[in-house]
Amino acid sequence: MHVLRDMIEEGAITISVKVSCPSIKNILLLDSEGKRVAVKYFSDDWPTNSSKLAFEKFVFTKTLKTNARTEAEITLLENNIIIYKFAQDLHFFVTGSDDENEIVLASVLQGFFDAVTLLLRNNVDKREALENLDLILLCLDEIVDGGMILETNGPLIAEKVTSHTIDADSPLSEQ
Repeated sequence: MHVLRDMIEEGAITISVKVSCPSIKNILLLDSEGKRVAVKYFSDDWPTNSSKLAFEKFVFTKTLKTNARTEAEITLLENNIIIYKFAQDLHFFVTGSDDENEIVLASVLQGFFDAVTLLLRNNVDKREALENLDLILLCLDEIVDGGMILETNGPLIAEKVTSHTIDADSPLSEQ
């Protein structure tokens, strides 16, 4: 054991430990026709807007016939794990690489879904989502930053988003 420690200290042996933090490639909120409502990409896998639109259409068409209304579903498409859930005319997707933990991705999706449900006061549909697009975009910012997961607790995400929307003219004590 002493010999091994000495070799490491002298630089004769290098040990590399790969520590990775779960990361998200994108979060998509599409309507019932596969059109964007709110999307955010955190990966360079899709460098152009046309490649992003093509990916969104591909994911939408591959998942359209599934029944992801009661609980989230999972699929592997183009070496990406995609967790998704549908609510009325909205389709929620979270994408990670094929070596990501599905449970972590599912918790991100559930947190996003729960926060949006709270922010839209249980009226989760396209019209309501578009009217409150600012809240949904803030919600995405509270969940993931640069692909790194910040928060997955839906009520806490919604609370943080609503704290951002307090009127700037209100007294500082209320802010």
